[in-house]
Amino acid sequence: MTSEKIRVGVMRGGPGNEYEVSLRTGAAVLQNIPRDSFEPFDIFIDRAGVWNMEGAARSPRAILHNADVVFNALHGEWGEDGGAQEMMDALGARYTGSGAMASRRAMQKALAKTMLVAHGIKTPVWRVVHSSDGDTKNISAELYRSFPQPSVIKPLSSGSSVGVSIARNAGELANSLASAFSISDFALIEEYITGKEATVGVINGFREERLYSLLPIEIVPPQNAAFFDYDAKYGGKTEEICPGRFSKEEADELRGLAAAAHDILGMRHYSRSDFIIHPKRGIYFLETNSLPGLTNESLVPKALRAVGADLPEFLSHIIIRALKD
Repeated sequence: MTSEKIRVGVMRGGPGNEYEVSLRTGAAVLQNIPRDSFEPFDIFIDRAGVWNMEGAARSPRAILHNADVVFNALHGEWGEDGGAQEMMDALGARYTGSGAMASRRAMQKALAKTMLVAHGIKTPVWRVVHSSDGDTKNISAELYRSFPQPSVIKPLSSGSSVGVSIARNAGELANSLASAFSISDFALIEEYITGKEATVGVINGFREERLYSLLPIEIVPPQNAAFFDYDAKYGGKTEEICPGRFSKEEADELRGLAAAAHDILGMRHYSRSDFIIHPKRGIYFLETNSLPGLTNESLVPKALRAVGADLPEFLSHIIIRALKD
């Protein structure tokens, strides 16, 4: 390989709950980065947070010194909550994806919702509870009386639907809170909205558009899954229809809302936002993912194919953007 090629360090793994998904995203990125212009190499971070390059543990500074740009293929806490971004900023590294503050906004689901509601974007009713608010059974009993049911319970800062569940009675609510608290000290309880699930990817500067919204994907979980949970997401059993079976008005609104969320939260390079469409009450924003997955089962690559693009084209575009921004 010539020295003229851009050295791209693909950072994957990490200490978070989405370690396995990150490994798979990173592997897909390594496989699909075009070799005509780029020279990719693997930056593997193990579960203990030890950085490795070429099979040897090395310091982050030493590894990042070898990269012209880092492709951030991490997911979940540290990878998407601003921690990795703050470290790379401190070491002067260029990297793909959103910066530290924007990543933190998207990962803190309640903060993201508050910002979007302030701009007139509808989201399900929500409330944040802390594990120190009392005994889980008592918290769940109070919530069951005072909050719209059924409800969705999520760890406040997590992705890939890790620790997310639906509760239809006080017992399920207590179990769901315990599951969420095992991942985060804070849990988000959200009104459960029935309807079609949708997700829309947004890319900065793609095809000469400032914000290019991909076609909305309709997500149809397996019959035995109440929603698009972790197993449904990565188990290969969910039906993902792209373009989704939406009316033109729905599709246009979904694409516009995804672009608005990307802008409001200060996302950079690319993001993916999730929505639910109630048959009578309209479209509700659920959350924005600052580093959506890029595995074979992931949604952004499927949406790219639906518009005649592919993963190598996308990766090349994002890497060049990162070098210029």
